[in-house]
Amino acid sequence: MECAETAPDLAREVLKKGLVSGVLSAPRRTGNQTQTAQKIRIRKITQGTEEVFHLEYFQGKQVFHRNKTGPELDAFITESLGTVYAKASFSVQNGETIQALSNKRGRLSVLRKNNPDTAGAVHLSAGQTHDRKKKYILEEGVPVPFLMDLGIMNSSGTVLKAKYDKFRQINRFLEFIEDIVPELRRHLSEEKKTLSIIDFGCGKSYLTFAVYYYLAVLQKLPVHITGLDLKKDVIQKCGTLAQKYGYDGLSFIAGDIAGYAENDSPDMVISLHACDTATDEALAQAVRKNAKIIFSVPCCQHEINGQLSKQNNDSASQPGRFILAPLLRHGIVREQFSSLLTDALRASLLEKAGYTVQVMEFIDMVHTPKNLLIRAVFSETRENTNQNTEYETLRDFMGVHPALEGLLS
Repeated sequence: MECAETAPDLAREVLKKGLVSGVLSAPRRTGNQTQTAQKIRIRKITQGTEEVFHLEYFQGKQVFHRNKTGPELDAFITESLGTVYAKASFSVQNGETIQALSNKRGRLSVLRKNNPDTAGAVHLSAGQTHDRKKKYILEEGVPVPFLMDLGIMNSSGTVLKAKYDKFRQINRFLEFIEDIVPELRRHLSEEKKTLSIIDFGCGKSYLTFAVYYYLAVLQKLPVHITGLDLKKDVIQKCGTLAQKYGYDGLSFIAGDIAGYAENDSPDMVISLHACDTATDEALAQAVRKNAKIIFSVPCCQHEINGQLSKQNNDSASQPGRFILAPLLRHGIVREQFSSLLTDALRASLLEKAGYTVQVMEFIDMVHTPKNLLIRAVFSETRENTNQNTEYETLRDFMGVHPALEGLLS
């Protein structure tokens, strides 16, 4: 049924019915257009013992994240729908989809649709509360062999309390993989019958096993994943587990990233928590091998920090460097700034190489301070006319020499 309503009425309705997810889109042209996200995705999450709403703001090449309480979301939808955004779609707990379209005057036309396929799954009977566990890709209560052997689950599929953060981290990463499955399927052809993935610095391979399980077992994709790490004992153990599970498309090699010479043109390269310039080695290898997709979670960015620290000590001999003194003076501030600068320069270099790049939050800061993920997808039609100037201007202003630039050139 379609009818005309106001944004406050609609906000109250979707929250009262138990908002599960939603999207605000079609931003209106305003004087502040450059600061308006093109789309905002909303989903209900559990944070500790409290349920809140997680908002993803898609703004240009970046994604920003905010959490809001119910009243805060009510006010946000009321203020935004019809004024900042012309379209909205909400899914609520009884399986109903509520869509809204605003005219130029801000008046809403609302369409409600019942979905019989989902109504039974999310409907709460009398006496039940609205408390629901988050739906993970790897579900709680469903035993997964590698999670059991890695000490995250027991034999009944219960996630061990001490490993719950790791369980969340694995599922969060799989959500990023889920987003690019259509891109991976596009790469399959008569000539290329198996997807090729490299995991540089795989370590104990929690995420390597998870990616293989998700793509090969759950998505039924033909895939071969190679895990590379320096620690021979860890590699041997991972190889033994892969054989135990019958994961024929998963193999492990002991060696360093810089010396890896196999597997040209992989469909995807993963580098998670490779320390300092090992991340740069992995990114450089990915670019040189023409990887179509890159996922990287950088770690321990000491290189630029060391260069900025030296600049701080030599500032007396560098006219004009006083403008950066507040950033360079205090070690902890300089360290955090250096990490952000390092990743910004890495992202810019990947854009110069022809990739469309997003820098996103991996998992909440309460779980790990290393929470940025770089996702890069190669685009043959991408124009990079501004990237050279942007990168070089920032690099030269900061007076740094990133390792990735040297590796790529």
